Amino acid sequence: MDVAGHSAIESELDSRPLSAFQMRIIAVCALVAMIDGFDTQSIAFMAPAIIQAWGVPSAAFGPVFGAGLFGGLLGAVAFGSLADRFGRKPGLLYAILIFSVGTLATPMAQSIGQLIAFRIATGIGLGGAMPSIIALTSEYAPRRIRATLVTMMFCGFPLGAAIGAVASSKLIPAYGWESILYVGGIIPLLILPIVYAAVPESIRFLLATGRTLQAKQVLLHLKIDPPSSTANSTSNEENDRSSFILLFKEGRAAGTILLWLTFFLSLALTFFMVSWLPIVAKESGVKLEGALVGAATLNLGSIFGVLILGRLIDRLGPFRVIVTGYLLGALSIAAIGFATTSLALGAVTFLAGFFAIGAQMCVVALAATYYPTKLRATGIGSSMGVGRIGGIIGPVVGGLLVGLGLSAKGIFLFTAMIALLAAASVFLMGRLTRNNE
Repeated sequence: MDVAGHSAIESELDSRPLSAFQMRIIAVCALVAMIDGFDTQSIAFMAPAIIQAWGVPSAAFGPVFGAGLFGGLLGAVAFGSLADRFGRKPGLLYAILIFSVGTLATPMAQSIGQLIAFRIATGIGLGGAMPSIIALTSEYAPRRIRATLVTMMFCGFPLGAAIGAVASSKLIPAYGWESILYVGGIIPLLILPIVYAAVPESIRFLLATGRTLQAKQVLLHLKIDPPSSTANSTSNEENDRSSFILLFKEGRAAGTILLWLTFFLSLALTFFMVSWLPIVAKESGVKLEGALVGAATLNLGSIFGVLILGRLIDRLGPFRVIVTGYLLGALSIAAIGFATTSLALGAVTFLAGFFAIGAQMCVVALAATYYPTKLRATGIGSSMGVGRIGGIIGPVVGGLLVGLGLSAKGIFLFTAMIALLAAASVFLMGRLTRNNE
């Protein structure tokens, strides 16, 4: 398909109302994100029960939290590159299979070391699914509402985590910590055929890689007439193979580095909070059920936050909205350390999720729109991979702070400072982007 035909289809996708076919794709991606969120954060919900059952110190769980995120780093980078080379759909299917099998195998762990190994394996699949679902949503979304749809899809992640927190508060006391893993492993196996049947390959990926026949089949579902020119000539974009190096070409170097820094800081503070909130809150006098509900309200707050912030981004642009979210999030995070009752904890964690994690999820939409089709999954995967490094370091540092006996106030004041640094990084990226336009 020639360049003119490619451009005509791009314009048609961007100008048409969102179809039921597109909404189905985005909904399935949101379902995968929900399961990903459930499984990624399940270890934080199980941690208090495992600590009690195994008789290990709380600080020992720092490496366990970091292990899943290290696997996620490997998965995000590797599967992001593979998705730009071979397609979003195959990478997504294999990633779901890997994290399902890894989750189901985790109850066999009998020690911290074995638990770390299983979490790394599971994390590879969990991290590997993200670049594909973000790229698919972005590439089937009209440009005018792309940030809104990407952030809405990504709401599945905190929604799954919130469901996991509530389910854990009921299932763990009744059936043990292993029950959460059985639920988290069986469900993705059940939806694997749904993903295979309901999600096509990205139309923009097919166009960019010259897969004319496959693209025509998807165009029929979109009710878009293929252009009369069907020659298999390839554009410069199609000839230019995806490469990690291209993330730093054509004026993208500064933006890529600042995106990486923002993801690093964002995931450090996010996984710091979701990993240690139940433990720190419980040790501060809040009942375990209240601590788990606090984790749920953190994730629920982020859902409301990302829906509102994402819509504001489509109207006002990403930078001022995300910066404001991080600044208000820093204040809310600092307040968590002063909450001594379940009610107070639920209120401040909701606000922290709304602003800080809501802003972090909007950075995902920023990454999806920053890179062209040929680099989108690689750019998203590398950003999330670097973010996972922060996610690894955050919980490990949390373990050190807990081991040193730092108070809850000190721990969450420290986390609030990370949010301020993330705000500064996005602000600088906005200034540099405007200067380069």
